[in-house]
Amino acid sequence: MSTVAAVRPSRSNGLGDVIAGLSVAGLLLPEAVAYSTIAGLTPDHAIFAAVIGLLVYAAMGRSRFAITAPTSSSAAILAAAVASFPNAGDTEKLALAFGLVMFTGLVFLMAGLARLGALADFISRPVLRGFAFGLALTIVIKQAPMIAGVRASGDPVQILGSLLAQAPHWNPVALAVGIAALAVLFTLKRFPLVPGAFVVLALGVAVSMSAHICDGGAACVGKIDIALLAPGAPSLSLNDWSRLAQLAVPLAMIIYAESWGAMRTYALRHNEPLDASRELIAMGLANVASGLMRGMAVGAGFSATSANEAAGARSRLAGVIAAFAVVALMALGGQFVAQLPEAALAAVVIAALAHALNPKPLLDLWRMNRDQYVATGAAVAVLAFGVLNGMLIAIGLSLAAVIRRFSQPNVATLGQLDATRDFVDTAMHPEAVIDPAIAVFRPGEPIFFTNAERIFAQLERRATSARLVLSIEETDDFDSTALEALVEFEARLTRAGRILFLARVKDATRDLLARTNAKHLASSERAFWSVADAVDGARKTL
Repeated sequence: MSTVAAVRPSRSNGLGDVIAGLSVAGLLLPEAVAYSTIAGLTPDHAIFAAVIGLLVYAAMGRSRFAITAPTSSSAAILAAAVASFPNAGDTEKLALAFGLVMFTGLVFLMAGLARLGALADFISRPVLRGFAFGLALTIVIKQAPMIAGVRASGDPVQILGSLLAQAPHWNPVALAVGIAALAVLFTLKRFPLVPGAFVVLALGVAVSMSAHICDGGAACVGKIDIALLAPGAPSLSLNDWSRLAQLAVPLAMIIYAESWGAMRTYALRHNEPLDASRELIAMGLANVASGLMRGMAVGAGFSATSANEAAGARSRLAGVIAAFAVVALMALGGQFVAQLPEAALAAVVIAALAHALNPKPLLDLWRMNRDQYVATGAAVAVLAFGVLNGMLIAIGLSLAAVIRRFSQPNVATLGQLDATRDFVDTAMHPEAVIDPAIAVFRPGEPIFFTNAERIFAQLERRATSARLVLSIEETDDFDSTALEALVEFEARLTRAGRILFLARVKDATRDLLARTNAKHLASSERAFWSVADAVDGARKTL
């Protein structure tokens, strides 16, 4: 099926896509202008990115609802990454930004071609929620001075301190515009089909032009110059490219985790399949194309994607219509956007991040007593160490949580439920019967190089019976370290006159054992498909 055929909806779907596309365009234009301020770029770079992201994803992606455009998180991370080059001039910083967008796209492409669709799974949901909360709070604090009509810079604490110190100099016009815009945005959230950001844009421009706000001391967006440039890679040194490569991987992981969450939410809701690796390739092409055209990084933001679904999108044509509608809005109304007060833009950003500021997901983790420390740590890291370092720390916390879990496995003692062939954890089922001559154990995690020695040492301490059954249902295969540890463990048991039996042994493990000097462990007398059969086999040797 051709790309055009894949995107083209049926006639019955066409109206829904048109309505959704126009609604999304009304959301994307003011958000693109607002997110460009977060990234420290002029609005044209965000508008280019939105149009390119929408068109490329429509051609290559598979989600009916995903809207691939600049997001607040990608804009904040892009700004922080460029700021990590303190000696770069303004022109070089632009080149670095677009180079990072391209490199991020290449990371997506390589991951997609390597079928690494589970890339985002390395960032756990609790860590992602903590990072999102800290990032949202950081961005909102940085927008607060625009609402007040003053300037402040630094980390969130410094900005708040400066904002309070300048309280006597707050601009009443900007403050009134910002508060009114927030009131309109939060009111219109009750009506999903109404593009609240576009309504605020239109009202803000109308009020600004009628009351001459821009001439009265309140800052406005100003003229947006749209200059189409020939596509091309930025001119950077090899050292700059190598540093960008280090930043591109975590940036890609954050963008993809956010995007995949939005895509998968609506795919599950509408019972539609998605290929994660295919989505990586689509996101990669969108970001490479955006970088070549001097655009910002793009991802499938949850707010735009949910607005697209709520507006009645039926196919990816809605994204194509949204792209052309954004172009039309800029062509016909660019001079009006110049009159938009910055306080209204700040309100759009704050309203878009309101869902991420809800502390309930973090409080739920504390109530469950699960992963609350890594989630809170991710949020604190962003606030204390900045967006870029916070992002790296958040990813590190995810990996550390995985390593900690697998390196400290829970090994359960199994007992037999009366009158059944079921073996269960005796800690959870104290009524289960334990045969004093046969010890049955089950590691709760896969056995591999980080935990193998610890697991087998623990088994040796806990097992005092003549026969030991080890259920390895969580282990699909052994790496060389785990295999050596298993062979050494079995040899020590043999010297002590005890026998090891394996239960729930997978085919890959049987084949591996059969090719080693531990081939006897793969025999039908020592390796079994079920725990009950392994216990029966052990009893025959008593």
